[in-house]
Amino acid sequence: MFLLRNPSNSTPMPQRDTLPEETRTALFAGGCFWCVEADFEKLRGIVNVVSGYAGGNTDNPNYENYAQGGHREVVEVTYDISKTTYKSLVEHSIRYSDPTDATGSFYDRGVQYAPAIYYATDEEKKVAEAVIAEINAEGIYEKPITIAVLLRTKFWPAEEYHQDYSKKNPVRYNFYRSGSGRDAFIEKHFKKGVSEKLPEATQTPMDSSGNVSFENYQKPSDETLKETLSPLQYAVTQKEGTEPPFANEYDANKADGIYVDRISGEPLFSSRDKYDSGTGWPSFVKPLVSDAVILREDNGFFSVRMEVRSRYADSHLGHVFDDGPAERGGKRYCMNSAALLFIPKVEMEAKGYGKYLPLFK
Repeated sequence: MFLLRNPSNSTPMPQRDTLPEETRTALFAGGCFWCVEADFEKLRGIVNVVSGYAGGNTDNPNYENYAQGGHREVVEVTYDISKTTYKSLVEHSIRYSDPTDATGSFYDRGVQYAPAIYYATDEEKKVAEAVIAEINAEGIYEKPITIAVLLRTKFWPAEEYHQDYSKKNPVRYNFYRSGSGRDAFIEKHFKKGVSEKLPEATQTPMDSSGNVSFENYQKPSDETLKETLSPLQYAVTQKEGTEPPFANEYDANKADGIYVDRISGEPLFSSRDKYDSGTGWPSFVKPLVSDAVILREDNGFFSVRMEVRSRYADSHLGHVFDDGPAERGGKRYCMNSAALLFIPKVEMEAKGYGKYLPLFK
């Protein structure tokens, strides 16, 4: 990473004039702080993220000497406690790093790049350790999690040219992120969708309690969808297309979590209702709730079939058939992976789907 970083002149760091009434800060390390900062900015309830240094034994570290002073690259996250929790932040920090490497991160080597979770209270320490134990039990990684859980120390903001680096230098940032192996690692372990962060017009709305809500949802324009979705995702959701069997994202996915509409984020199906139909497409015995989807007659292909569409985004999802497991109701909701986005159980609370967690107890 040091080979790619060059200081540059830019405008002063923006200051926020107003903050939500109840905010807190937390400190995390996960390798290159350009990436950690950008990943935390995707999370619901985040007010601000600042890149910097912490954990060492020197004052006023800078990019030239922070490692010699024993510091790590970190980010300070300011979050709205009415919309997210420290637990969600811990889950997110693990999700977007390699928590099994205590000697660096991807091709950046050295403790200064090693991941860490910082706690300010005994309760935060317990939360971090519980999350680590839970994810270890899920068996997501080939190796056990070794991420450090450390007492929080003084935070020193990094130079201004490091702040919001992904926005100021997108070409260099994306080249680094891809070349370092970070994105490939995340995709391998969490089956990440093509677009983790849709444009603002397509963000899933939240209610005052931080749960997904569609009271005022408006479907994005066709132009926005074409820019946001891959050609296959657009063809499936907007033109009633069908993706190839077997060669799709979620046919073989067996992880716990829920499947939501890729465009709106509205919850559609649970992994507990998914089964291997042998058809090559993700299949479910029922929707997450009875009114999660809309059925309508499809008179194509010289026969009448029942098309399945999402209620709010009006996305084409697939079709429902009467050849499902008899002991589970006899239905087969045959869906296109391209129309869905999988939310792993460990991310559900952070992304506003916490009320569905009891499904997995």
